[in-house]
Amino acid sequence: MNLDDKYLQAKKKVEKIKAFYIHLFVYVVVNIGLIGINLFNFDGTLWFIYPLLGWGIGIVSHAFAVLGHTSLFGKNWEERQIAKYMDED
Repeated sequence: MNLDDKYLQAKKKVEKIKAFYIHLFVYVVVNIGLIGINLFNFDGTLWFIYPLLGWGIGIVSHAFAVLGHTSLFGKNWEERQIAKYMDED
């Protein structure tokens, strides 16, 4: 694999991670809105929990697809983060 291929592969990975974080942000904002609407117009039913949980399953699936199940806080996560921040400075 040459340098250009590695660059393109890394760029695709970063784009997928960015898309996940956008998805997560939208999830949080929309669900805060739904919670507010539900509590403001409270009729005895807490219906906001259903979209929160349903979409939450999608968020977790998206996280595993993009980040992988071991990269969240896997074996070498701490070392990778330290190296990443050292490289930034």
